[in-house]
Amino acid sequence: MADYKTPGVYIEEIPKLPPSIASVETAIPAFIGYTEIALGETEPGTTIKKPVKISSIFEYQQIFCTPGVRTPALPETDIVVSIDLSLTTPSVVTKPKTMPVFMLYYALQMYFNNGGGDCYIVSVGDYSKGAPQLPDLEAGLTEIEKLQDVTLIHFPDAMSMSMQDYYTIHSKAIQQCVNLKDRFTVLDVWMSPTPIAPGNPSNVDNLRSASLFQAPEDLKYAAVYYPRIYTDISFIYKDSDVSLTVKDATGATVFNGKMDGAKATANTYYFMAQTAILDFNMLLPASSGALGVYAATDSSRGVWKAPANVNVIDAIKPELSITNNDQQTLNVDPIAGKSINVIRTFPGRGPAIIWGARTLAGNDNEWRYISVRRFFIMVETSVKNAAEQFVFEPNDENTWTRIKAMIENFLTQQWKAGALMGASTKEAYFVHIGLGQTMTELDIWEGRLIIQIGLAAVRPAEFIILQFMHKMLSES
Repeated sequence: MADYKTPGVYIEEIPKLPPSIASVETAIPAFIGYTEIALGETEPGTTIKKPVKISSIFEYQQIFCTPGVRTPALPETDIVVSIDLSLTTPSVVTKPKTMPVFMLYYALQMYFNNGGGDCYIVSVGDYSKGAPQLPDLEAGLTEIEKLQDVTLIHFPDAMSMSMQDYYTIHSKAIQQCVNLKDRFTVLDVWMSPTPIAPGNPSNVDNLRSASLFQAPEDLKYAAVYYPRIYTDISFIYKDSDVSLTVKDATGATVFNGKMDGAKATANTYYFMAQTAILDFNMLLPASSGALGVYAATDSSRGVWKAPANVNVIDAIKPELSITNNDQQTLNVDPIAGKSINVIRTFPGRGPAIIWGARTLAGNDNEWRYISVRRFFIMVETSVKNAAEQFVFEPNDENTWTRIKAMIENFLTQQWKAGALMGASTKEAYFVHIGLGQTMTELDIWEGRLIIQIGLAAVRPAEFIILQFMHKMLSES
């Protein structure tokens, strides 16, 4: 009550409604990798640029430049085009390294084309490095630790590193997720650049035997995808870097040189080569497209909907054909529990369907599914942010009542949206707070206000079982 001393009429507004909780963003990935040019500010003592938030591939091009525009050399310098007009299929493209060395720009195209929105770009250097370096990516990972709105972590260029470095950087990313509890790591099975000899562990075996990952209970903060996918994303290259050989209908060589030379002297062959390169399918990890599916699913349905049973846009086909029998050991791992989400082709439905929705903690009944883990991250972070306004408030019944009403209103909204199970809110969640419920007198004396929240999160129908039997004539 104010201390009134002057006669008059005074207005007092009495708050009746509890404070509200705003849901945090759920699909803001941080892409950590190499860019054409590394623009932006750096902090003292580091060469890593500060994360830049963008919302489209055009913003990326404006800030970091389209690959090939400013640098004298590009990663795609090994493209060879052979045109033999005496053959039924005259144009053949070969590329020893079918997968680019630096993939951040290509991964962003897959992300945005599949429904991605806002994201952070952490430039750890330009293409002059020649190949991704573990210390660079580690420094970029440290940079995003300062950002509160990052919810997903991705290293598009990491597939070009050694297996040891690949799983080391992702192990560190998972550890950051465990420490902060507000983000999730998405990765792929590391693929050997050379064929694996018979009798040696497969790429999948190497993932599951990697001792770099944390304890099994920490694997709930990551999901892995397999195999890689062929896409219709176009290579970025320079005409002067592409070798071109042309034979006429008789088999005689009529041109042998670089594409830029054909542009001036043999224009027809130049455009034939250009078309052939456009038709050449780029091999990319599937996780970048999966991140776009995360964002699109969160926007259209909600973070509680599993980002699966969706076709990856711009995908031509998976690198490997996975059968039902193959997926049995990938989806369920009885030993290590490291479930792998598979990309499969189903005729008439799509060439690259995400056919899995599990975290790496595939044997954990609580955190088996990506949607459950990410939904809890959203609720935990949203409630945490809203509860900060009560720090240093009196630890009494009035504060407890306001906090409980605030959280219950928020969870009721989630239940109405379909994120929680139950025919009523009592079945969907509970919020406990107060002396004798969640706190003792000692807790209050030491300034602790403890809230217990239970959620009946919906889970995906991973196995739909149709039971058929013969109907007897006597049955009604």
